[in-house]
Amino acid sequence: MLELKNISFSYGKEKELLHNFNFMLSAGERIGLIGPNGSGKTTIFKIIMGLLQPQAGEIIIFSQPRKNKQDFLEVRQNIGYLFQDPDNQLFCPTVVEDIAFGPLNLGKTKQEALAIADTKLQLVGMAGYQNKITYNLSQGEKKIISFAAVLAMEPRLLLLDEPFASLDNITVERMIAILNTIQQPYLIVSHNKNLLEKVIDKSYQVSDLCS
Repeated sequence: MLELKNISFSYGKEKELLHNFNFMLSAGERIGLIGPNGSGKTTIFKIIMGLLQPQAGEIIIFSQPRKNKQDFLEVRQNIGYLFQDPDNQLFCPTVVEDIAFGPLNLGKTKQEALAIADTKLQLVGMAGYQNKITYNLSQGEKKIISFAAVLAMEPRLLLLDEPFASLDNITVERMIAILNTIQQPYLIVSHNKNLLEKVIDKSYQVSDLCS
């Protein structure tokens, strides 16, 4: 589903953040990428989504090479990207509007989009939150609602950027339960190996995938 070959990337004239980075994720896999802050974890996600252009290497997603903006349009429609900070992902007044926004953009009717929102809220254990004001939610609640909004797009693959960050223990357990319920393959970046091991099949250190 996803392959990065010999990816090298640097920000401007800075030292290379990634050098000959190689990674593959196959259908059905749940993989974790581990590394300290500044190791390039979020940068890898942005490269996959076409938000950053590597200086060298090859990007293959859904069996197709991805090189230009047009190539990545399909990628963005089929990969769900959960941001580390939910405030960067939620922008509608109410929870149901946030979750229905994606399906509406995909051409669903209002009735269909609202039904999808209800289903995803049930999936993440937040049924009854439809009319709550998003701004007033706790950080943990916002993270779960953000995930519901991502899942509402029915993505083929998920990229999860520090999904456990800023969550209390109860919300961490809820996130773990969701991750062990969904069917999509996913790639998680995190610095918390102990939590990762509860939701993945295998993990790699970012530095070990570079040469």
